[in-house]
Amino acid sequence: MENPKTSPTADHDSHCALRRIQKLSLHLLQPLPNLDPESSGDDNQIIPSPCVGGRGRPPLSVSRTELVEYMKGRHREIQERIFSFFASRPELQTPVEISTADHRELCMRQLIALVREAGIRPFRYAIEDPSVYFSIVEAAGSIDISLGIKLGVQYSLWGGSVMNLGTKKHREKYFEGIDNIDYPGCFAMTELNHGSNVQGLQTTATFDPLTDEFVIKTPNDGAIKWWIGNAAVHGKFATVFAKLILPLQGKGGKSVDMGVHAFIVPIRDMETHATLPMVEIHDCGHKVGLNGVDNGALRFHSVRIPRDNLLNRFGDVSRDGKYTSSLPTINKRFAATLGELVGGRVGLAYSSVGVLKVSVTIAVRYSLLRQQFGPPKQPEVSILDYQSQQHKLMPMLASTYAFHFATLYLIDKYSEMKKSHDDDIVSDVHALSAGLKAYVTSYTAKSISVCRESCGGHGYAAVNRFGILRNDHDIFQTFEGDNTVLLQQVAGDLLKQYKSKFQGGTLTVTWNYLRESMASYISQPNPVTTRWQSEDHLRDPNFQLDAFRYRTSRLLQSVVLRLRKHTKTLGAFGAWNRCLNHLLTLAESHVESVILAKFIEAVQKCPDKTTGNVLKLVCDLYALDRIWNDIGTYRNVDYVAPNKAKAIHKLVEYLSFQVKGVAKELVDAFDLPEIVIRAPIGMASEAYSQYTEYVGF
Repeated sequence: MENPKTSPTADHDSHCALRRIQKLSLHLLQPLPNLDPESSGDDNQIIPSPCVGGRGRPPLSVSRTELVEYMKGRHREIQERIFSFFASRPELQTPVEISTADHRELCMRQLIALVREAGIRPFRYAIEDPSVYFSIVEAAGSIDISLGIKLGVQYSLWGGSVMNLGTKKHREKYFEGIDNIDYPGCFAMTELNHGSNVQGLQTTATFDPLTDEFVIKTPNDGAIKWWIGNAAVHGKFATVFAKLILPLQGKGGKSVDMGVHAFIVPIRDMETHATLPMVEIHDCGHKVGLNGVDNGALRFHSVRIPRDNLLNRFGDVSRDGKYTSSLPTINKRFAATLGELVGGRVGLAYSSVGVLKVSVTIAVRYSLLRQQFGPPKQPEVSILDYQSQQHKLMPMLASTYAFHFATLYLIDKYSEMKKSHDDDIVSDVHALSAGLKAYVTSYTAKSISVCRESCGGHGYAAVNRFGILRNDHDIFQTFEGDNTVLLQQVAGDLLKQYKSKFQGGTLTVTWNYLRESMASYISQPNPVTTRWQSEDHLRDPNFQLDAFRYRTSRLLQSVVLRLRKHTKTLGAFGAWNRCLNHLLTLAESHVESVILAKFIEAVQKCPDKTTGNVLKLVCDLYALDRIWNDIGTYRNVDYVAPNKAKAIHKLVEYLSFQVKGVAKELVDAFDLPEIVIRAPIGMASEAYSQYTEYVGF
């Protein structure tokens, strides 16, 4: 028998295997040393060459000008006016160290100066062109998040409640004073014992037919209005949400509770600013963040207000105490009332993306600047060259772009809703704003901490902003709707759409994919496509969007079955609670599907090919990183085979590396001026010199 070590066939096989290994290594752009001991000369040398359509493609180039042009909003001009105004007024810029009392006064001066000196009138835009208004809010929040929130309290909440829940008489009486800040006001909904459960509010507004007045009363400590912005120091009015009580209208002469309504209640004297009689105001004190906003607590000791102070768009009381409404039930009136206040959620989602842009910009610029370690006897490399840093920051940068396009879409839909009042669009915006507000603000809150950690010790310096941004933004997850509650609203809407689909009804815009593809998504995955792992396939937007929507449809189908099962033994409330985590995952999955769809649209609409290629790269990273993060779900239902899962993981790492190559241009495209960045380590140039100068060198 022939010795295999000397067999010509074996030598040939070994030679082929070695060359195959070399060839594969060159495909990864990491040439191995010559492994064939018998080779000599140049005949057997393998010359590296790019893979056709593969990893060897030349690095991307990007035009900063084109990218900035595509990314900037339609109302960049008014934002630049705001930036220039505050840049020219150093006395209005918020210092790193400031007391709560000083911060509150500075924040009020900033708002008054913006309106009266810079000539920016947010309230008019809030009514006439919401997209401009949200651009103003984002820019103001970039100067100081407290300023953005205080502006929102004055115009979105106090002003918005008067304009949207009131009628012509209220608009004529209050518009000008709200617009020019002669009438600073509050939005008094939350109580000590009730926040998210607005229908459980205990404050009462009892009609007195003898005096033609409502009597506003706080019946117990739990009904004290709490966390009310503008109440502690500056507010003169409050929109108070209270149960409307009509005496003698019920059976046997009993009082009738007509549900929660909104009332305008003066709380301070217009001339002296003294607290009015029967109104009790206390300061909620120093907070984790947003200390430029004066949150207070309000108690009403049978405060009397004119009947006309009822904001009566959805329900009114006549002089003789008769109640009338175009809406037949308490629930419908309540839904209509809260529905008119959805603009706050839209603004928070959009502003949260602005905070994320600042954080990511600081972290990426510092990571490009900071050098640590490197190959022996060679210069140190930037920390963004490390795969671990890319893993932290590049998917986050991709998500920032995704959220940018998704929230622009949300603002467009909200503006359309305000003009058309179309029921389908109203329903769509309610669910979309709830989902995006919850998802984006939660993501941003986590990301700020990751950015801080990515910048090491220098990220811990207050002047480098992460601590301030984290603390000020943190409450975005709670006000205007607790994020967990909002996601449940999204899940509830999905269940309604599911029911409508199988009863032959129509679906609103955002949910169309459920009608078109539910049947295919809940069937068994194609055993062939589950194994496809080529880069072209994985970067195909059709595959990515199908994967997102498949996951949502499977989650929806399975939670419906679980709810049916548990309702039989636990009842509706118990079944919902038993399936709550499942429902929250479903809602997040749907929101991610919407975000990806809008990102893909933005890539396809980009007029410049080079810019479009860069955005496509970023979009691919966003999509595949999300799939990889939930790869367990896809594996559990055999949507992705093991080798395909491995290929997705490798491609995410490679795309993160590719995005790193254009990371500077991508953050520069946010076009954030120095007055917005402010962190020395996040400056576009001379970061270290600005940092040392700040501490006194």
